Order: sequence, then C-alpha cells, then structure tokens
Amino acid sequence: MELTAHEQNLFNEISALIEQSKRAAFVQLNNITVMLYWQIGKHINADILENKRADYGKQIVVTVSRQLTEKYGSCYEDKNLRRMIQFAEQFTDEENVVTLSRHLSWSHFLALLPLKSMEAKMYYANESTNHCLGVRGLRKLISRKAFERKEIANTQLTAESRVPADTFKDPYFFDILGLKDVYEENDIESAILRELEKFILEFGKGFAFVERQKRMIIDGNDFHLDLLFYNRNLKRLVAVELKLGEFKAEYNGKMKLYLGWLDRYERKEGENAPIGLILCSDSSNREEIEFLNLDRDGIMVAEYWTALPPKKELQEKIHTLLIETKERLERRKLLN
Repeated sequence: MELTAHEQNLFNEISALIEQSKRAAFVQLNNITVMLYWQIGKHINADILENKRADYGKQIVVTVSRQLTEKYGSCYEDKNLRRMIQFAEQFTDEENVVTLSRHLSWSHFLALLPLKSMEAKMYYANESTNHCLGVRGLRKLISRKAFERKEIANTQLTAESRVPADTFKDPYFFDILGLKDVYEENDIESAILRELEKFILEFGKGFAFVERQKRMIIDGNDFHLDLLFYNRNLKRLVAVELKLGEFKAEYNGKMKLYLGWLDRYERKEGENAPIGLILCSDSSNREEIEFLNLDRDGIMVAEYWTALPPKKELQEKIHTLLIETKERLERRKLLN
C-alpha cells in the first residue's frame, strides 16, 4: 500500500525514535556488561588477596567458573574469568572504567589487555573513542604501532619546543598510498590526495587538508610548499614537505622560511603559530636532526615507509627505533 506524504513522514519519525531507542539500549547493555565483568574481576582479586595464597587463587577461579558456567553459560568459563581478573587488575580506577564503557565494548577491552603499559592502553582506548573505532579498527591501530610511533616522535621535543606533544608520529606508514618501488616526490603528493581520507587517518585526529603546492612569493621569487594542512585541535596551520632520501640540514632553512611566511600572511586571528613536518624516506641520521633542535622553531622530522615489513620484523624495527631514541634522549639530558 502506497503511503501519503504525511503518512511517510510519520513513519520516518517513528522509525527514527525506534532506532534511537535501540542504540540507547545497546549502549546501556554494553555499559552494564563491562561494569559487571570489572566488578567480578575485582571481587575475585580481593578474595585471592585476602587469602594470600597463589594456589588458592588458581583453585577458586576453576571452582567458581564451573558453578557460574553451569548456571549462567559459557561466558563465565575459566579463561573468561581470568580476563575479568586481568581487567580489574589493570584498570583500577572505577570512574575511568565507567567513562570508557560508554564507548568501548568488552571486545575492545580484550584487545587492550595484552598491551604492556597503562599509558599505551589509555592511548588506544582514547583513539578508539575519538575516532569511533570498532574492534577491528582498534586491533589494526595496535598492529600498526601508533602509540610507539608517537613516543618516538615525542623524543625530539625539548623543554623549549614549539611543537605540542603527541602531534606527530615517526615513522609514518604510507603503505596505504599504493606506491611502487620507483617514485618521485610529486608521485607521493598525488597519491596522498588520491587517498586523502586514509592519509588523514594515519596522520592523526583533527587534521584537514588545505592546499597542495602552496605558492609563496618572497622578494619576487616563487616558492612552493608541498602540502598545507590545518589542525582544528591545535588551531594552527601545519606545513608538510616530502623528501626522498635522508634528511639534509638545508631543509630546515626552507621550512623556517615557509613557516615565517605562513605566520605573516596566512595565520588568522585566534590561531596559534604554524608548525612544520619534514617527511623523509630515510632518517637514519637522527643524531644530526637531534643536534639541530628543530622543534624550537616549530619543526619536526619524521621518516615514512611506503611498504611495511612482516609483522614480527615491524615489531622489532619499531622496538629498536624506540630504544635508540630514548637512549639519545637520556644522553641529551646528561649533557644539559
């Protein structure tokens, strides 16, 4: 039966109310489930701690699990109870769990539990919340070492830095751009614009594309910045230069020129000073970059990889980079 325009509008309004209620019910159920599992883990932990016996702890989990499974089903099996125990051990702040459970499912928390540090867990939890990531998206973010790459980038920052912490990563993964073995700088630009949505997801929250090959006339000479972005969270322009090969000190002078021009002619009232990122396909000369203290001028350098190594090799490479950068940071502290 064909509906009149009035009947169709009424149907649409009621459908919207039903869908809204269903979503609210799902969120509420998820929140209740997560908090229940946290409370179960907390109770078991408290009981084990009170009895101060490791062997008792193992036995009580098996016994309680058997009884709960018989009455309430397989979600209370031994391995799941142990996850609830881990959950309560790692996320000790109940108020924090309440907040996260409004956005993250139990499956999200299961993906976070194996991470080594609480800082990493909270980083990925917040990224999932901010980007509305599903479990698959969260696992992909973890596998791509987003937290570790942020840590590597942050080691460039000094007390006088004009670059806010957590703004950039190092290295960036450009496997999403589909570049082949042989390419030039303008090929990277074209690929970024073609895959802009994926690129911005890799780049980070708050970035919006402004312009490619931004023209600047200085003393009658033409200069062109590769890519110009705006970060809504930082309220500032972000200049990006793409370079093949390793970093060269001369890149610093060119980026400072660009930032000065942008600050004078493009910066709007209420915005913060522009910052710059120089992306190189090789940044093995990291000590040279460190000595230049580029961050004091609002500039950072990061490496980009157009192809990712196998998972195990990727983990080892990122781990090695993180150790090396932290060692350089410690040496720098000793010299100051």
